Amino acid sequence: MTVAAPEPKENMGQPAPRLDGRAKVTGEARYASDFMVANPAFAYLVTSSIARGRIAGIDQSEALAVPGVLSVMTHENAEVPGEFTFFGAGGESSTALKPMSSDRVWHDGDIVAMVLAESYEAAREAAYKLKVTYKAESPTALMHSPGSEMRPGAAVNPRHQDVKIGDAEKAMAQAEVAIDAEYSTPTQHHNAIELFTTTCVWNGNELTVYEPSQFVIGMKFGLARQLKIEPNQVRVISPYIGGAFGSKGGVTQRTSLVAIAAKRLNRPVKLVVTRDQGFTTATYRAETKHHIRLGATREGKLTAYTHEAWELTSRADDYMVAGTENSAAMYAIPNIATKVYVVKADRNTPGFMRSPPEVPYMYALETAMDEMAVKLRMDPVEFRRLNDTQVNPVTGAPYTSRSLMQCYDEAARAFGWAKRQTEPGAMRDGDWLIGWGCATATYPTQLNPAAVRIRLTDQGQIRVQVAAHEVGTGAYTVIGQQAAEWLGQPLDKVHVDLGDSDLPPGPVAGGSVTTASVCSAVIQGCAVIQNKLFQRSGPTAMQNLTGGQLAEAFSRAGLSVIEEYAEWVPEGSRPGALKGLHSGQVGITGGPLKDKTMFAFGAEFLEVRIHARTREIRVPRIVGAFAAGRIMNTRTARSQLMGGMIWGISSALHEATEVDERTARYVNDNLADYLVPVNADIAEVEVILVPETDTKVNPAGVKGLGELGNVGTAAAISNAVYHATGRRIRDLPIRLENLLQV
Repeated sequence: MTVAAPEPKENMGQPAPRLDGRAKVTGEARYASDFMVANPAFAYLVTSSIARGRIAGIDQSEALAVPGVLSVMTHENAEVPGEFTFFGAGGESSTALKPMSSDRVWHDGDIVAMVLAESYEAAREAAYKLKVTYKAESPTALMHSPGSEMRPGAAVNPRHQDVKIGDAEKAMAQAEVAIDAEYSTPTQHHNAIELFTTTCVWNGNELTVYEPSQFVIGMKFGLARQLKIEPNQVRVISPYIGGAFGSKGGVTQRTSLVAIAAKRLNRPVKLVVTRDQGFTTATYRAETKHHIRLGATREGKLTAYTHEAWELTSRADDYMVAGTENSAAMYAIPNIATKVYVVKADRNTPGFMRSPPEVPYMYALETAMDEMAVKLRMDPVEFRRLNDTQVNPVTGAPYTSRSLMQCYDEAARAFGWAKRQTEPGAMRDGDWLIGWGCATATYPTQLNPAAVRIRLTDQGQIRVQVAAHEVGTGAYTVIGQQAAEWLGQPLDKVHVDLGDSDLPPGPVAGGSVTTASVCSAVIQGCAVIQNKLFQRSGPTAMQNLTGGQLAEAFSRAGLSVIEEYAEWVPEGSRPGALKGLHSGQVGITGGPLKDKTMFAFGAEFLEVRIHARTREIRVPRIVGAFAAGRIMNTRTARSQLMGGMIWGISSALHEATEVDERTARYVNDNLADYLVPVNADIAEVEVILVPETDTKVNPAGVKGLGELGNVGTAAAISNAVYHATGRRIRDLPIRLENLLQV
């Protein structure tokens, strides 16, 4: 095996190359905007140049004079028939705002018009010639800006409950050692390489949509509601997604506009949203602020934890991620109190972004843990070991498996942590200050109902169909591996169909649910096929039949093909979860439950080098060890975890969407100014897969790891920066100007 394809350890699948790898590298794989349609018209959005106010007038004369322009849609003629139900209120839409429903402007980059033309170039030219005048109002840009509105999270989201066990205030007052600190994380945008794109084609009253979607079933039903048509009239096709990270999970405002335009023109319409428009017409990671207090004994045993948090959201929608339920489950603390607030401002609605709650909330907690370890003069690893727990301190429910300290031990050994000099600034290489830091990575094991159709022929050909999604994680491959394993056939005999709403309904590609949920449904379907072929044989009998033996078994059964439809619903699902799956609803459950606690874990160790004079920051190496139950494919798992750690470096040192507080507009809404790491920023990245078996999470034994890798990185960097310099930077991103002496 190679580094890219690690040798499988106990309870790990083979590092099979991706089933879709050749298609992707040769250009055969079709993304949403690649699908050819006959005689398309092209659309181009016009977005607002103010963040709050009203449209005073729209002069279309110059735009309509551009050769090839067909029409201009505005609030005066858009007429979207249905309603948009925000996903936080049980719907599928990324915002409740109906596009172009009035002259009201809700945020910077709000959609105010859409130009339709014979060519993309004509549509773009006309869009720039459209003259929109506004009656502007003073906007609220940030949490602390005048006009912001703060509301308790529990009041806007009934599903959120602030955590309270013991008496945290009394315990803090009696704590022998205490820390009290505030942390913050910035606005960040997804910036996937594939732009947001929509193509709509009508065939009579039936609509086909080609759009990168993390939830084609949800889009099918949500779009039907927006357009006031039947769901069986809508088909959504999205076989590949060129990056999403949460931004392509909800039904956006643009899709219904393109569908309406295609209906009016009686021809297909294609829209590709520009990079800067993606900042305001799609979702993003909201900025957060945190106030954390920790109390401990002089021996290092934690006695109290309080966590207040504030999250920004839009005027229209009560979006929140509220990560305290998970952070409160991390360590053995008897007294905990948390409170989450949402703060409304004149911004577009935030949304899910890779590890939505864990990235900001665990950053704050894990930095605070390091601060406490420093104050106690304890090794940060040993401090966590002392406060490790096998039960959720909030609910008392045991962890189904918890290999956190095994991850710390393996990562520390590979990193060389034992050579770390404790005092800040003690490690140096010439002009470079060296800092070592570590932090916990964690993500709840979540599951969603799923349905699959599996077909096995007497020649060993397997076909698996499910409306799940390939967002770059290797879903085609690991789903195929699960079917091949259970039906005893080589992987090259498996064909997997994904990304089509006409297939059996699958889960949203979010929350690390796809592999665990779909593979559990695959196991259920394969077991039925096995039973039909071998009424008196155990499930392992199938794995011993290949070639002529399989054909003989089919012959004895009097069959040449077996096709089975299977539905799987995880334990702990809400009543009606299966019905919800068939109507496009998200039915995620898991993580901290009443009777059990399910999480994947990791430990990340990182070195920073900071130039003593210029304060330039470099990350020469990072080591992460992760335990996530059954690892289906060590190659794809390593790729996901490596990408997550790189993103974590980006989140800590590079990424921040800058907001002009005067105008509430995004400043760096492009890839030239929105900083992300390049090859020169990333050096040695080592991923260690820690063996773990967990039979209590789901039939597949999979915990999911797509959102795990980037959780601990930012805190590890923050802690390493302190170790190198003795200066604690609590606000992300950390850049050289933060470290310059003032």
